[in-house]
Amino acid sequence: MHYTAAHYYDPNKAAFQDFDPFWEFVSGPIHAGSFGPNQLDATFGPQLVYIKAPTKEQGQNLSPAFDLQFFGHVAIDGKTERATVTLFDWNNVALWSKALDPRRA
Repeated sequence: MHYTAAHYYDPNKAAFQDFDPFWEFVSGPIHAGSFGPNQLDATFGPQLVYIKAPTKEQGQNLSPAFDLQFFGHVAIDGKTERATVTLFDWNNVALWSKALDPRRA
């Protein structure tokens, strides 16, 4: 992954529907060329919730000088077991965050 994004996969919007909804978080590179994403496949009903990537005008394989370097962090609260996923740029600026409560069986 050479960009940062958050995707939510929804069985109600999917071609294949026998699954529980889930999140996917992608973030990178920490120090490599930045590329935009490919088209999302509709099999699992992806929804693009957040993205930061090179624009068409900027082009592909951009150097780190373009400030399009990313990383992610997951913090888990020991009491509530809530996971908070945060996507950062390489300047340690929080770009987007999502709190996820645990699913009890």
